[in-house]
Amino acid sequence: MKKIVLVALTALMFSCNNSDDTPDVRNPSAPGLAYALSEKDFNTTYNSLRSAVQSNSEIKFIEEIDHKANAQSVNKDLRNTKLIIFGNPKLGTALLKKNQLAGLDLPQKLLVFQDGDNNVFVSFNSTSYLAARHNVGGANTIQQINSALTGLAVNATGGIVAENATAGITSSEGIISIKSNNDFITTYFNLRNAIADKSELKLISQIDHQANAQSVGETLDPTRLIIFGNTKLGTPLIQSSQTAGIDLPQKMLVWEDASGDTFISYNRPEFIKSRHGINGNDDVIANIGNTLSSLAVSAAN
Repeated sequence: MKKIVLVALTALMFSCNNSDDTPDVRNPSAPGLAYALSEKDFNTTYNSLRSAVQSNSEIKFIEEIDHKANAQSVNKDLRNTKLIIFGNPKLGTALLKKNQLAGLDLPQKLLVFQDGDNNVFVSFNSTSYLAARHNVGGANTIQQINSALTGLAVNATGGIVAENATAGITSSEGIISIKSNNDFITTYFNLRNAIADKSELKLISQIDHQANAQSVGETLDPTRLIIFGNTKLGTPLIQSSQTAGIDLPQKMLVWEDASGDTFISYNRPEFIKSRHGINGNDDVIANIGNTLSSLAVSAAN
């Protein structure tokens, strides 16, 4: 009888312990993404991060993207997801001088999102990711960039930064580049005007990496980035995987190499889908791909 009672008590204790267990946190899984789980709510975390970026004299605050508000503008639901775009030419130019294609992932981005379990994360593309994708690991500022991004995330969250491995990320992974038949300036303005002329696209920001380099006493071949978006197409991707918000809105880079040839480069939407584990949305991915290709071909010719 004592044995039966003991077994019953053990089972009851086990049951009680299980009911009190905290569910496992589902950490972001995108390759090359660094992240920190916040000890604070979404608004406190985001506002703390935004304030830190804006108050740093070395940093240029460029843009903030409220993916949730954008989703609501097209009658779609999305959990809290905001992106801060900012730059520090003193640090970033060294990467661009190693490889102009790094301009697709610069300026820096910090994504703050609240998942389905109400966990709040601050995430960013790790310097290991930048090194693997753009061969910039030898840049003399790479460690400073890592320390700066890590510090911002830690201060905003009170947490610890973890980093996903860059498994499968190789040199120029997911990047399409086409050579232009026009000179740099003509190509750039062709592209900008083509984007502006499409009513479904919103021109968000234009980054002149060459001018930014010159502002800190560095030289760089002509390199400009255009950031733009289509909320109707981008939102379903972020609904499927919130970390996709680090790679959206879309970006197209116009750059001139040392030989004077001009290129247009952009991220393959299939790469974004694969990196962030986006389910379905094949029609959306194809639509985005066709739009980007059409813009690039039009500007190049």
